Amino acid sequence: MYLSKTEAALLPATLPKGLGAPAAPARRVSGRGRRLWPLLGPAFVASVAYVDPGNFATNFSGGASFGYALLWVIVAANLMAMLIQALTAKLGLATGRDLASLCRERLPRAVTWGLWLQAEAVAMATDLAEIVGGAVALNLLFGVPLPVGGVLTAVVAFGLLATQSRGHRPFERIIAGLLLVIGLGFAYTLVGSGIDAAGAAGGLVPSFAGPQSLVLATGILGATVMPHVIYVHSALTPGRYGDAVSAGRTAGGRRRLLRAQRLDVLLAMGLAGLINAAMLVVAAQLFTGTGMSASLESVHSGLGEQLGTGTSTAFALALVAAGFASSSVGTHAGQVVMAGFLRRSVPVLVRRLVTLAPALAVLLLGGDPTTALVWSQVVLCFGIPFALVPLLWLTSRRDVMGGWVNRRRTTAVGGLVAALIIGLNAHLLTSLVLG
Repeated sequence: MYLSKTEAALLPATLPKGLGAPAAPARRVSGRGRRLWPLLGPAFVASVAYVDPGNFATNFSGGASFGYALLWVIVAANLMAMLIQALTAKLGLATGRDLASLCRERLPRAVTWGLWLQAEAVAMATDLAEIVGGAVALNLLFGVPLPVGGVLTAVVAFGLLATQSRGHRPFERIIAGLLLVIGLGFAYTLVGSGIDAAGAAGGLVPSFAGPQSLVLATGILGATVMPHVIYVHSALTPGRYGDAVSAGRTAGGRRRLLRAQRLDVLLAMGLAGLINAAMLVVAAQLFTGTGMSASLESVHSGLGEQLGTGTSTAFALALVAAGFASSSVGTHAGQVVMAGFLRRSVPVLVRRLVTLAPALAVLLLGGDPTTALVWSQVVLCFGIPFALVPLLWLTSRRDVMGGWVNRRRTTAVGGLVAALIIGLNAHLLTSLVLG
């Protein structure tokens, strides 16, 4: 439905400018299930970034090197991700705009340009992980040379993005299907490896085992709370939940929409968290103390030796699904960032070629893919505060959010999360500088 002039005039003055504009038609549904089910999807697209090839590298490296010791990092990072993704989805739902656009409108021009530049650097680190991971997977499955596999991964990402021309549902279904492939692959592997309940319980106690464990913990955090999906999730929700402005003018309407959005986040991020935990558990069970390299190639061969070729194939299939899905989401995130911060766009092919360059350089020069993946995730961790702090600032402002504004305790918890991430980054940087 569209808001008439009379209805628009009745909107609270505290709502952001532009919320009286025409919105997508409201969904006429009845029954709680039918009201919620069609609204699920945006968080599943965002959650693919939480199980991308960078997660494979950091989680398997953490499990192989330190057993269950870093399991608590995965749990904590996933809880942080749920909070952050709920906030960014709510921002898009309440304002009808994405985080990058709101930053451009509300922040000084110099700050906006700085945020855009760091977001582009993060996009390159993201592409490196996704393209390298997809290339390794194609090499493991079919023997495709790594540089060729990188190009093929990028081409598949273009193909997946093209489905958006038919609406959001086809793209979301494909991404959800690839996420299911990843989940089934690790469920199958976890059944074969088993789990040490006592070791897992001990791994939930926060601790570090030296500087290298701190690097891996930072990489796990960066691979889980990925900054580019903070931007992209806020762009997926506007218009998706019907006429959010009309429904959100009442407390009951806001509660219904927030229930749908939170359920979407809980299901999607919960599944991603289980997959990440399964990666570390498998590595801890099979590879701790063996002296085996934690490279993706070694993990693949090690799984084949200990659990059979079916398990190694399941691992490679999960890795290729992660590379394809996360690469398409990463490309979409890059478009959102540039359009939001600069109100400009470049052809997707041109943009993809620029962000693809570092990944292809790693593959062509023969660098170690797993090491590149781990350090790309550390770079992502340094980028989190540049997206998280503006997100907390905007969602705590009543003149931006209206009745959707954060409760004080929500902002306080979000501030604590931001402080922890910034503190971890500072500690890691100091450790690296001082050797």
